[in-house]
Amino acid sequence: MQELLELISERVANAFEAAGYDRKLGRVTVSNRPDLCEYQCNGAMAGAKTYHKAPFMIADEIADCLSGDEMFASAESVKPGFLNIRVSGDFLADYANQMAADQERLGLEKERNPRSIIIDYGGPNVAKPLHVGHLRSAIIGEAVKRIARFAGNQVLGDIHLGDWGLQMGLIITELRERKPDLVYFDADYQGAYPEEAPFTISELEEIYPCASGKSKEDEGYHAAAMQATNELQQGRRGYQALLEHILRVSVSDLKKNYEKLSVSFDLWMGESDAQPYIPAMVEKMKRDGFAYLSEGALVVDVAEGSDTKEMPPCMILKSDGSALYNTTDLATLVMREERYQPDEIIYVVDKRQELHFTQCFRVARKTKIVPPETGLVFLGFGTMNGRDGKPFKTRDGGVMRLENLLADVNAKMLEKILEGGHMQKEEAGRTAEIVGLAALKYGDLSNQASKDYVFDLDRFTSAEGNTGPYILYTIVRIKSILKRYEEENSLEGLRVLPPASPSEKDLMQLAARFGDNFRTAYEELAPHKLCAYIYELSNAFNRFYHETKILSEEDEEKKASWIALLSLTKRILEKSIDLLGFAAPERM
Repeated sequence: MQELLELISERVANAFEAAGYDRKLGRVTVSNRPDLCEYQCNGAMAGAKTYHKAPFMIADEIADCLSGDEMFASAESVKPGFLNIRVSGDFLADYANQMAADQERLGLEKERNPRSIIIDYGGPNVAKPLHVGHLRSAIIGEAVKRIARFAGNQVLGDIHLGDWGLQMGLIITELRERKPDLVYFDADYQGAYPEEAPFTISELEEIYPCASGKSKEDEGYHAAAMQATNELQQGRRGYQALLEHILRVSVSDLKKNYEKLSVSFDLWMGESDAQPYIPAMVEKMKRDGFAYLSEGALVVDVAEGSDTKEMPPCMILKSDGSALYNTTDLATLVMREERYQPDEIIYVVDKRQELHFTQCFRVARKTKIVPPETGLVFLGFGTMNGRDGKPFKTRDGGVMRLENLLADVNAKMLEKILEGGHMQKEEAGRTAEIVGLAALKYGDLSNQASKDYVFDLDRFTSAEGNTGPYILYTIVRIKSILKRYEEENSLEGLRVLPPASPSEKDLMQLAARFGDNFRTAYEELAPHKLCAYIYELSNAFNRFYHETKILSEEDEEKKASWIALLSLTKRILEKSIDLLGFAAPERM
């Protein structure tokens, strides 16, 4: 079914066309003055100059055309030329019933021309624990993936592991110092390598920071790590075998941690998977005249005449022939094009990487790594900060592990739930995990992705205000009402009747706008707009709830209508939070 605003706009556009004006002037928006009207159209203002007519005269004509239309309760011309619209209760109720009848999609149509999309998010380095710096990429990327998939597209989420840079050389160098007799360090060894890794995930997580610290203080150690990195990238067998062990051990641990965040990936690929594509890609860039040597490094010019600030060349290979992030990101594009031919690739990464991706996108276009019609989208996000306005840290100033942050949020939620005194500790623990994840994800997603935000544990875990727990509390309240109604009645076959009060109409109106708000969040890659919508919908429900004695209503037909509206509201909220990546408990 058509989205509500599209349906209303179409009817108003017909009126403009019938009156002899361009139907494009009939675009309708939600009113920014809900005290005056529900919807507004400013087309008469826009068309006044074209048609050499006062805008209020055009608006008067359109209002006359719309009078008597069953869709509208009123359509009024207001000087200097605005068109103020209110929809009829009958129309709203019919629309809500159509939504309710669509069990799977709530009336939302799938994309008419679905696209193949790859979303690059996550991006952790192997052999290192996830920390708060990985949070936003995981949460935003997962929401964008779910939203794009629900819109009807074929979507693949790729974690794109960091497994090919200096950190690999550092691990190999430190492991060689600790266990020099391992067969992986024998350059002449030609046999099969052991299947079991020579380290655990705990040992691996300790090895990297130790090696990194040594590298900063010891030039010889740093040089050895650089050499090991280069040999790994050139295909040394023993180092390749160690890389496989590092990946297997790391990925197993990463999956457990991402699972706690309700984040999943379709592709567990990394920079190393793109390595086989690098030689041919580099040779083609040279052969086609795009890549040249500059101070020993291989670069491609990416500056354009429209640039307002300096755009340095994109380095493809370092002077020693080693690959960089630029190299592997470009080779990954080659691999993705060969394997999947995506229509669009969305990168959900820290906004501070914008220069890197601008360079890579320009190289990809210039060298024809991707077809001109393939979309390359940079969705840069801001940082999660502490109350001091600086990137979030532990109390002693270190980088906080993601599992510790989750534990802190869950502990806070458990404390609040137990304070309520109506839940046993075991159930309270399970509920705290569900609500804690909602608090964390909603606290992040309700902010515009590109903006920095302050992580405030007390605010995020509050059941009041624009928070995840408040949204869940609303859903749980509706569940409770429906459950009590079902003790004596069936939910089957209930229909929404035209609203009898302003608060009922507001709730019905917001429920009907699900498709419009979903479409905006999808097209703008803006999960925060879906958050804003469900917060507004929750507020509308709670106003209606506080003004209406739902279960004690003696008019059974009216009560059944309210229950049908509540059931639809619950389904919209549950679908929305699922798209955002969290769920609601049965009770709180």
